[in-house]
Amino acid sequence: MADAAYTAQLQEEGSGVFTLRFSGTLVLAGAASLWQEVQQAASQLTAGQTLNFDMSGVETVDGGTIALLVQVRADLHRMGAVSEFVAAPPSVQEIIHLYRGDVKVGPLRRRRPRKMLEQIGDATVAFFHEVKLVLGFFGEMLISAGRVLRRPRTANWRELWPTMERTGADAVPIVLLINFLIGFVMAFQGAVQLKQFGANIFVADLVGLALARELGPLMTAIIVCGRSGAAFAAELGTMKVSEEIDALRTMGFGPMRFLVLPRALALMLVMPALTLIADLVGIIGGLFVGLISLNLTFSGYFYETQSAVTVWDVFSGLIKSVVFALVIALISCQQGLATSGGAEGVGRRTTASVVATLFALILVDAAFTILFYAFNL
Repeated sequence: MADAAYTAQLQEEGSGVFTLRFSGTLVLAGAASLWQEVQQAASQLTAGQTLNFDMSGVETVDGGTIALLVQVRADLHRMGAVSEFVAAPPSVQEIIHLYRGDVKVGPLRRRRPRKMLEQIGDATVAFFHEVKLVLGFFGEMLISAGRVLRRPRTANWRELWPTMERTGADAVPIVLLINFLIGFVMAFQGAVQLKQFGANIFVADLVGLALARELGPLMTAIIVCGRSGAAFAAELGTMKVSEEIDALRTMGFGPMRFLVLPRALALMLVMPALTLIADLVGIIGGLFVGLISLNLTFSGYFYETQSAVTVWDVFSGLIKSVVFALVIALISCQQGLATSGGAEGVGRRTTASVVATLFALILVDAAFTILFYAFNL
């Protein structure tokens, strides 16, 4: 067995002992042929036999080829055969030692399947740990907001308007489409039942109240979470792994005041406006169904909506939207600044921010529902 750069000769020493003698230059360029020759020699062995690699004639070697030989040695040991590097010059022995070619081969560690209770326990601990981090982040945000109130010039106000445009104005088309379809579908579903009792006009009550109190702010928050929340987490995560956050701290710009507060304030300002747009468009979607399917008039539909939906119904939805905006900004920015591990870490934290934010939005919405019910609001 020969190659332009090296030679490999297999010799049988007797009593099941074989020696594979190398000479010349073992470099990665000849790794393919080397691997085939070594595998061919190893395939002739059975448990209890020996295949030694004689390195006495090797002039030059690199890490890639040694890694291949170390892998073959480990495979032979695990099948019950014996394999060692012998007669290696000092320079070659150093590389063999670097790649642990002279270390005893241990058994492969088999991954033990985790029990269900163990997984549930770990997930529970991780959940409460994340909650702790988010609450700590919220405390830091409040402290930074207090400092900005005392010294308004220290805030990054120039970032506020572009962020409002990206999170608010750019989200209007998708908010219009989604909420129009929500009102449209709700009216169609309600019309099937209301027609049976001759109560067609009450579809306006159904759509108006559901959108103003619940679906308008919630669906808008979900849309903003998918657009802006994920963008915040990805932006801050990329800045974290590229060490831009550390550079800002070095220059005296705190990431909380310079990056987090403008994003949170922008969301809290645009969310009520998006919610009002969502309410109006959803009601128009219900009106469309009323006109084409329920024989309602334009004036009759809006008069019924006006009598059913009070100012408090709309205002309660706006209160929810502000809190939803704070939740989205808080969790997405916290996840972004907690990113580590390069591009994979950015993707992982972005996904986690969206999932955690959606879960938190449902919890907060349920808490508002219970609170309003308890106070008969």
